Amino acid sequence: MSEFCRVLETGKKRRETQTMLIILGGLPASGKTTIAGALADVLEAVHVRVDTIEQAIRASGMLRDAVGPAGYMVAYGIAEDNLRLGRTVVADSVNPLKITREAWLSVAARCGVKAFEVEVLCSDKDEHRRRAETRPTDVEGLIKPSWQEIVDRTYEEWQPRPIVVDTSVGSVDDLVADLITRLDRDRSEE
Repeated sequence: MSEFCRVLETGKKRRETQTMLIILGGLPASGKTTIAGALADVLEAVHVRVDTIEQAIRASGMLRDAVGPAGYMVAYGIAEDNLRLGRTVVADSVNPLKITREAWLSVAARCGVKAFEVEVLCSDKDEHRRRAETRPTDVEGLIKPSWQEIVDRTYEEWQPRPIVVDTSVGSVDDLVADLITRLDRDRSEE
């Protein structure tokens, strides 16, 4: 077997055992994007962020206000393309509804990879509100929701219960290290 074929075969085996879709969800200002970015960095994964996609759609002038499901649909496609290439994907979105969560799981199923659902929350309501009211935007043109919009948002309970990361109880590095440990444990149990 040539060196090239050996490298390809090794890469294929690694992808089959290590590629996964990590689906993060949670209310705005809970710390999802911070955790998603740090997790993607450590895992050398692709970070697919629905906020960025939705704002790019708005900026195109085609759908200025009511982006609706378009951002999620684009994100599912980008995630699927990268999973098929053997890249782990960290999906970063509010993911507020059962239907959006099921759609993410369908992406993983179509690609034949494991999916892990992670709800990011901030159990300290005062801290959550402070973050919502003071965080700057890191996506040009994106208008962040107000605290009242966050509180009033439709957000369905997760069933079954996902892995939960509470960003009010530790540093980003510690939370990501703990999450990776939990993902490794859950992956080895399946």
